[in-house]
Order: sequence, then structure tokens, then C-alpha cells
Amino acid sequence: MLPGSGDRGRLEGNEHLDAAPPIDSRRRNDYINNQLVINFMPIKTLDSDAPSHVHAKHERRKDARPGELLSAALELFVEKGFAATRVEEVAKLAGVSKGTLFIYFASKEELFKAVVRENISGRFQEWNTEFENFQGNSADMLRYCLNGWWERIGSTKASGITKLMMSEARNFPELAAFYEREVIQPGHALIGRVLQRGVDRGEFRAIDMKYGVYIVFAPMLFLAMWKHSLGTCCDAGAQLVPEDYIALQVETILNGLSIRQPTPPLS
Repeated sequence: MLPGSGDRGRLEGNEHLDAAPPIDSRRRNDYINNQLVINFMPIKTLDSDAPSHVHAKHERRKDARPGELLSAALELFVEKGFAATRVEEVAKLAGVSKGTLFIYFASKEELFKAVVRENISGRFQEWNTEFENFQGNSADMLRYCLNGWWERIGSTKASGITKLMMSEARNFPELAAFYEREVIQPGHALIGRVLQRGVDRGEFRAIDMKYGVYIVFAPMLFLAMWKHSLGTCCDAGAQLVPEDYIALQVETILNGLSIRQPTPPLS
């Protein structure tokens, strides 16, 4: 039996210990001051003594934070725009503090650039490699490019970045210059390579490539803008079916690029 307040007791095999002095009964339940009880209370394990799997889980969580922040930022940038999105909202959606966000990204502008690189501009190396390895004719390559863009970018939240830049570029010239450098210029270069390949192989007629790339970009730009504006609220009958839309646009472009045989003179 453990000794109570004001008593003297003995634990079996131990010497006598003085009990703790009386305490105010109103605070008796607030804390424990009996030394014998304290001696037998479990000691909380320190973090350094935690099992290895606990540390591994913590490291995995830490490694995942940049990706979680980028995902949260993409969602909010597309939903609210760049100017209206606050870093506190991004951090909250990602489940971290504002201070944690700034460990990985120095500013909202740098966060936005990282989102663009993660979802769009960071993929140009992959796309150029696919261009180098493509074995089909140039018409099939153009079909592959436009359908591939829709599958990987257009059908995802990332296509909302296009609408964001169209509406806010004027207010953020530094971001506009960044987007021009890392998305628009590489995109123009890639489409230009596809069209020039067709010309060099005798599959497309020669055109002014400076403006020729826009015959490919324009319908895809419209599709992205539609998806993140009228496409979110129009009637079902007015909705575009992206695959059908792209198929028709590609065939129209190819018809314009095809080499026409000379028309025989009328007899």
C-alpha cells in the first residue's frame, strides 16, 4: 500500500521514506508530489530514442512537402488567380505553416515559377526527346502532339495557368517575361520543328514559320481558355468534346498545309 499524505510507509524491500507534506486539498488533483508515486511513473521516450520507422516516416513527410505545396499552389492559382492567392492559403491547404512554405520558396513569385516548371516548362526536354524518336509521318506527329498536349496538360488543372497568364500578365511583367521565356518560346520552337519536319520531308508546303506556329497554338489556346471559363458553366449541349474538337482542328490544319497538285488547264 502506498503511503498517503501525512503518513510514513514502506515499500517492500526499501527503507522508510518521508511522505510529502500536506497540500491544499483544492489543488490535490492538479499535480502529483508523492515521491514514491513519481519513482514508479513511466518516463516519456525522447525523440532520439524513437523507433527508426518513426524517423523514416518523418523524413518521408518532409520530402513530400515541396510537392504538396506545389499542388496546393496550382489549385489556388487556377481557382483564384495569382494576385488574389495568399501564401497563407497555400500553406493551410498543404497542411503546413507559412514559415514552412518560405523554407522552400522565397516568395509567392518563386512559388508560381516552381508551379509552372513542375507542370509545364519542365516537360519540354521529354517532349523534344519524343520528337527525336518519332517514326511516323509529319501529319501523324502533329496529331500526336496536339492529343498529347491535351492528355498531359489541357485536361489537367495546369491548363488553367494559360488563362491566368492571359488575364494577369500585364500586372506582373516579371512573371510574364518568365512565362514567355520558359513556356511560350520553347513551345513555339517545338511546334516549329514539327512543321519544318513536314516541309523538309515534302509532306507540308513551305510557310512563314514565325506565324505558322500560331495556326497550331490558336485552337489549343482557345480550348484551354474555354475549359477554365465558359466551359465550367455552360449548358451540356454547348459543351465541347475535346477529342472531337482537336481531331477537327488537326484535319483543318493539315488540309491547309498539304501540298496541292497543280490544277490541269481547262481544255
